[in-house]
Amino acid sequence: MQNRILRKITAAALVLMFAVVGCQNVTEVAETNDQSIDQVIDGQYIVVMKGSDSGKFKLGDVRQVEEVRSKLVAEAKIAPEKIVHKYNNVIAGFTAQLSDAQLDKLKNSDNVDYIEEDRIYTFAPPCGTPNGGPCDDPNDGGGSSSQVTPYGITRVNGGTTYTGSNVAWVIDSGIDLDHPDLNVDASRGYNAFTSGRDGKSLDDGNGHGTHVAGTIAALDNTEGVIGVAAGATVIPVKVLDSRGSGSYSGVIAGVDHVGANASAGDVANMSLGGPTSDALDDAVLTASSNGIWFSLAAGNSSEDANNSSPARVNGSYIVTISAMDSNDDWASFSNYGNPPVDYAAPGVSVNSTWKDGGYNTISGTSMAAPHAAGVLLLGNAGTDGNVNGDPDGTPDPIIVN
Repeated sequence: MQNRILRKITAAALVLMFAVVGCQNVTEVAETNDQSIDQVIDGQYIVVMKGSDSGKFKLGDVRQVEEVRSKLVAEAKIAPEKIVHKYNNVIAGFTAQLSDAQLDKLKNSDNVDYIEEDRIYTFAPPCGTPNGGPCDDPNDGGGSSSQVTPYGITRVNGGTTYTGSNVAWVIDSGIDLDHPDLNVDASRGYNAFTSGRDGKSLDDGNGHGTHVAGTIAALDNTEGVIGVAAGATVIPVKVLDSRGSGSYSGVIAGVDHVGANASAGDVANMSLGGPTSDALDDAVLTASSNGIWFSLAAGNSSEDANNSSPARVNGSYIVTISAMDSNDDWASFSNYGNPPVDYAAPGVSVNSTWKDGGYNTISGTSMAAPHAAGVLLLGNAGTDGNVNGDPDGTPDPIIVN
């Protein structure tokens, strides 16, 4: 029971960076990984309450969840200003800054299932940015006054104008809200930040989230690029700041928002990941059980994706995506393993939208996952061949529309 109550990060997990998994210069993966930071947020914990089978609350019933949560908070004498996030829909619980005495009190509560240390993470600059180095293919960079179709869009049989009613939720660094090549609905978005520059807007101060959104749904409008499900609505769920930093607790809050507000058939893209987290995994799995598709990046550590959350989560509406290049060859940085990996998709030198109305070419499984998200949004996921050189010996099928 004590092992369940307080999850300890293992030595192996400590060497696995918790980072946005798509921002890698393919020719310099080891160097850029060294720039990533993964550390515990001292004194901050994710508290997950016992499930609805306890009979004390039903997930999604905010009143019931709050009743149990308030009792826990009162018993542990936690001041309101120490509560960082509350979760009602995909897990029930909260994140708070706790003293040792408060932590011990919660650990011994019959209403607590488990507790995890919260963690902060930062990703290295992506290739194609001033500090990130050049990308692999200089002929595939930037936008233009006339529209181009990135090779990945062609490879997955995308570029189809989207006519459905479902949307894509981009759990990332925000989206450039007025990018001319994107159809953004900020009114349904969510911001995990409540102060500072990033707390003021869902706008993307980094570029990563905008890049993901463009691969999913850039408009067919004669300029820039075109996305897999061209013109589909993209919704920013901002859990990473302008520096590319975030926390487990903030990502879970974003998933909680999607679980409460998305409709069956919508797609959520998560181009991020790191050391294993039961709380994050449970949140994603529960949200997907409502018929919401989740496209998860496998990770860029060249190792088993089962060592990374949320990549390791398996479910009927969850796909984990590895990366390949324009020749269907395995991307050397990509994580592997079946399960959890379901498909491969283009993730090397991917051209897409960027912050401030721009365009950029970057590489990683973060770029592969939105190709799959676009295919899922179109609603007709199939396969066309297998990736070449999969290191686990079971070649991942290539997802196509």
